[in-house]
Amino acid sequence: MSLSIPNAPYQGLFKQGYQSHDSEDGAILRNIEACRTIAQTTQTSLGPYGRNKIVINHLQKMILTSDAATILRELDVVHPAAKLLVMASQQQEAEMGDATNMVIILAGELLKKAEDLLRMGLKTSDIVQGYEKAQNFALKCLEDLEVDRLRELRSATELGKALRTVIGSKQSGSEDILAPLVAEAVLAVLPKNPANFNVDNVRVVKIMGGSLEQSRVVKGMVFGRQPDGSIKKAKKAKVGVFSCPIDTSQTETKGTVLLKNAQEMLDFTTGEESNLESAIKELYDSGLRVVVAGSTVGELAMHFLNRYNILVIKVLSKFELRRLCRVVGATPLARLGAPMPDEMGTVDIVETLEIGGDRVTVFRQEESLTVTRTATIVLRGATQNHLDDVERAIDDGVNVVKAVTKDPRLVPGAGATELQLIERISAFADKTPGLPQYAIRKFAEAFEVIPRTLADSAGLDATEVLSRLYTAHQRTTSKTKAAATVATSDDSDEDEEESSEGDDEEEDSSSEEEEPYWTTGVDILASTPAGTIDAVEEGILDLLVSKSWAIRLATEAARTVLSVDQIIVARQAGGPKPPGGNPNWDED
Repeated sequence: MSLSIPNAPYQGLFKQGYQSHDSEDGAILRNIEACRTIAQTTQTSLGPYGRNKIVINHLQKMILTSDAATILRELDVVHPAAKLLVMASQQQEAEMGDATNMVIILAGELLKKAEDLLRMGLKTSDIVQGYEKAQNFALKCLEDLEVDRLRELRSATELGKALRTVIGSKQSGSEDILAPLVAEAVLAVLPKNPANFNVDNVRVVKIMGGSLEQSRVVKGMVFGRQPDGSIKKAKKAKVGVFSCPIDTSQTETKGTVLLKNAQEMLDFTTGEESNLESAIKELYDSGLRVVVAGSTVGELAMHFLNRYNILVIKVLSKFELRRLCRVVGATPLARLGAPMPDEMGTVDIVETLEIGGDRVTVFRQEESLTVTRTATIVLRGATQNHLDDVERAIDDGVNVVKAVTKDPRLVPGAGATELQLIERISAFADKTPGLPQYAIRKFAEAFEVIPRTLADSAGLDATEVLSRLYTAHQRTTSKTKAAATVATSDDSDEDEEESSEGDDEEEDSSSEEEEPYWTTGVDILASTPAGTIDAVEEGILDLLVSKSWAIRLATEAARTVLSVDQIIVARQAGGPKPPGGNPNWDED
């Protein structure tokens, strides 16, 4: 009996409809192409002058933003290799809340350089090995590039160092307004141990109208609606939170009532009213003066709540209800009745304020140290899209404060750190034997994409700006090498040093005056003819830990994509075809 050999690969092994893409079909190059496409999509959105994208998602909602994490969240990426990059970006968002675009761009550039190496004849194993060595060396170099650190987290000025660059990269020109707002809100809720800072304690409420300058911080929780009853204010009050409807209980079955005369009709609702009144009186007798309803409030119940001077407000979002419970220290109840003393919360002030024509309700704790405090940034702006984008910038700023509590070190921004990494990793490649040195050199070249993109988006001549940056950073490298050489020669010839002491002093003074230093970055404002500035002097500083995570995640994503040599795709499950979008969405 002879063994039958199938003609097509995997015939008889998998169900019909499977697709296989292996290295013989150029699967690696196709994966790299897909990842480069998604990197090019977000690349133009990098930096303060990054371009916005209009994304219309599957619900036909329009999102206008330059935030890479939001763009990728709304795009429904199908390609499995490109999904790896998206997942790396999401991990950066979860860990740091910032530098998501750097992960995508750097990973895309690493894969582009890897494609050049593959076409030269290198194996993927050599490239992956070289990238791993370069990544470890880059992370060590990053430790040496620290230029400043936040020494006092409870200082608005110190926090501003980290916040200005992050917010300025999303909302260029508004950082002077937004950074103090975020710093004020964070300092209001910063616990005794800063490591326990919770980003959820800084909330944002968006109110249309006015301008961004009219935004302010309210130390408490703000709801964009006024209380439902006639009572609008309460002080030093006990709070009850109910997730059930505040109304008479409804029966599950329908019944028929036969009324024989007018008196029976008048007496029909008396029992219902008396039961509801006794329930509201029970709340009043327990000491409750503020009721927060997570569901509907009946008209009859509202009448009795007003009669007993109880403030009532509806909060229909279960997430907001949960946060409010944390602020006032209450437990949400699923039954209508007097809460136990430990289930009630307390609030110092509940008041209704008018902001730009809209009435909002503020829950504020003044001096209470036993409960979690919350600060809310009330944003004003002309359009909803603008307010949404400002909210994303604030969210990034608050997340950066959380990262600062872990590691307060800062490195130069404006592409200066990336240029210095190129110089140091290239020098490391020259000392590395074997084929991995080519991958290490390409790894160094990949960092050039950050300053080049910053210069391009600012309308500068990227080639000219980069050449000046390289000159500045190479001068620094040569100075450090010369200093090291002088140090070794000093140990051997002390007499010669004494004889030429005057000359050395002149050289030291000239080297101190020599500019620019290795903190030189791209001048996106074009305030200097050279197109370069000193990032530290201008206060353009990035978090070291954010860059470290971005390099780590981008390299891991690139290495993972390069390690894949085959993709096997199963046939989609059956069922009705999902409805497609309107093909004429852009027509009037």
